[in-house]
Amino acid sequence: MFSALKKSIASQPSAHEIQANILAGLTVGVIALPLSMALAIASGVPPQHGLYTAIIAGIFIALSGGSKVNISGPTAAFIVVLLPIVQHYGLGGLLVSGFMAGIILILMGLGKLGKLIEIVPYPVTVGFTAGIGLVIATFQIKDFFGLDITLMSGHYLDKLVIILQSLSSIRWQETLVGSLTLTTLLLWPRFHSKIPGHLVALLVGSLVAWLLHSLFPEFNVATIGSRFHYEINGLSGNGIPPTLPAFEWPWNLPGADGKPVGLSFDLVRLLLPSAITIAILGSLESLLCAVVADGMSGKRHNPNDELIGQGIGNMVSPLFGGLPATAAIARTAANIKSGGSMPLSSVIHSLFILVSILLLAPLLAYIPMASMAALLLMVAWNMSEAKHFLRTLKIAPLDDVIVLLLCFLLTVLFDMTIAVAVGMGLAAMLFIRKSIHLADIAEIEHDHQDYQLPDKVAVYDINGPLFFGTAQKALKTISSVTPEVRVVILDMSEVSMLDVSAIIAMESIAEALSSRGIAMIINNLQPRMILKLRRAGIRKRKNTIEFSRSLPEALKKAKKISAQQD
Repeated sequence: MFSALKKSIASQPSAHEIQANILAGLTVGVIALPLSMALAIASGVPPQHGLYTAIIAGIFIALSGGSKVNISGPTAAFIVVLLPIVQHYGLGGLLVSGFMAGIILILMGLGKLGKLIEIVPYPVTVGFTAGIGLVIATFQIKDFFGLDITLMSGHYLDKLVIILQSLSSIRWQETLVGSLTLTTLLLWPRFHSKIPGHLVALLVGSLVAWLLHSLFPEFNVATIGSRFHYEINGLSGNGIPPTLPAFEWPWNLPGADGKPVGLSFDLVRLLLPSAITIAILGSLESLLCAVVADGMSGKRHNPNDELIGQGIGNMVSPLFGGLPATAAIARTAANIKSGGSMPLSSVIHSLFILVSILLLAPLLAYIPMASMAALLLMVAWNMSEAKHFLRTLKIAPLDDVIVLLLCFLLTVLFDMTIAVAVGMGLAAMLFIRKSIHLADIAEIEHDHQDYQLPDKVAVYDINGPLFFGTAQKALKTISSVTPEVRVVILDMSEVSMLDVSAIIAMESIAEALSSRGIAMIINNLQPRMILKLRRAGIRKRKNTIEFSRSLPEALKKAKKISAQQD
């Protein structure tokens, strides 16, 4: 814990490094400011909660995590998880879920689960990220075109039907502003400017909307100021409150019915699946971001410390109105490219956003909702990784294609929790099916070129892992020896694993052969696996169960047993 901070202090950074990290933090802060607001809006809460997330989580995760350069805050991946929570349990339920997810992340870090990213199949990751991208893009159609939709409820298809039925209410004002913003986002990279493209795009959209409204008063578009309102200590206003994040227990905040959600076992039970989903998604994205950052910066992160740091940040963030947070790949990449090399840059990025709230809140209220929708459309496209999705469809084996499409469709039609669970389960089943074929169990012919096998002796060569998927295969093959066989030799030189299913199968094989008067010789099994068999009661019994270290020794024992039986 706090390994990134300790290493940064121990390295005694130079004045030049400190200056570079301050500038990198300011650059990332400019990028994170509008993104944090847009992601909060897409998650169904007022924009200031996204800013609070970037401030609180950005500082605490940077100082306690296992990566020096990760930038944490709200991310697009969480939108499809957080939006349903807000709709069912309100802001209070959402923040309680985030707090619970923080506890789970800390437990994952303490449990040394930092290698979690390595066990998630690539088709599962690409499938659900592409699905998330499509869902996010679809939900931005409403604000991009200014559709007259009061409430969007139900699952994805229900919401899609509502959007299609409302297309007749398209407002050309919103469409114009949104299109200008999106066009700027697409064209700006061609200028190779160091100024972030989305900042320029939002400025273009906001200035055009303000200018046209000034010239033509009938030209009106929805803005952050017209859509969101706040009330603090009896004072009300539009847009974002120009105040510091305030401490409040999450369960004291309102639920979907407007009343405090409270803290009860029933609430924890209802929110636990969502909290687990947030924790798993947060861990995957954070660790993936850290791996990418290592490749860009040449540094190495501590995955378990990173999970603990993410947990601390996600526990503290809800106490100040912040959403669930994770490391953001795009912001981290911008940090590294700008010279960020230690947690200082993340702290500066958070402080920049804090100062912006205090000084720029009135100006932020002028940003059109159509421009925010255009920004999220771009985020959704980048997140979908369409090129990787299509390439996987072209080059991947059929099993992986099935997993990819299933995760994609389940994410879109249902939710990411189901998609990841089913995708991981199916991927595991397909892996087990492949692994069953990896275990080769074959009988050696009597006229083998290397060994002259005696009569009444059968030798089975077993290769690969013996586990619950292959144990039954071994049981059926070995137990079906011909009646004239009196000794069975199991050559287990290439067996790399035995689980309890395989041990039980071995026990069944020994009993089945013994009942028919057939002896069994286990050859060249690794000592650690012999110990497992002994614990299960499969021990050396003269002329019934024997052990050998080589095949010639096994054949010698087999001849002796066969001669005694005669």
